[in-house]
Amino acid sequence: MRLGRRSPILEHGAVTVSGPLLVFSAYLLFVGHNQPGGGFAAGLVAGVAVVLAWAAGGQATVRRVLPFRSSALLGLGLVLASGTGFASLLVGAGFLQSDYLEVAIPLIGKVKVVSALAFDTGVYLVVVGMALGLVRALASEDGT
Repeated sequence: MRLGRRSPILEHGAVTVSGPLLVFSAYLLFVGHNQPGGGFAAGLVAGVAVVLAWAAGGQATVRRVLPFRSSALLGLGLVLASGTGFASLLVGAGFLQSDYLEVAIPLIGKVKVVSALAFDTGVYLVVVGMALGLVRALASEDGT
C-alpha cells in the first residue's frame, strides 16, 4: 500500500517534537538507576521518535536520521548489556551486581557513575534497534 501526499502538519509536528522526545529519552536513560525510567522506557521514547520520523517522511527520512542497520544496534546492545553482567563476575561480584564510582569533574563537581548505566544503555540500544527494524520492515511492505 502506497501512501498518498505527505501531510505538512505531520512533517512540521515531527520535526518539532523529535528533538524534545530524544532529550526526554536521554533523561530517562540517565536517571533510571535512581528514579523511574531506564533503558527500556528511554528506548521506547526514542522508538516513538523513529516511528514518527517514518510516518512524516518515509523510509528515506529514517535512513538519513539513523543510517545504522537495526541488527547492528541490536547486537551492540546485547553485547553491552550481557558484558556488564559478566564484567561484575570478573571483579568478584555477583552477576549484574551494580557498583558506582564517584568522579570529580571540573566546574560540575562530583558525579556518580553507576555501572547499571552501561546495562541500561545496552537495553536502550536493543529497543531502538527493534523499533528501527520494525519501521524498516513496515516500509518494505508499503513501498516507501
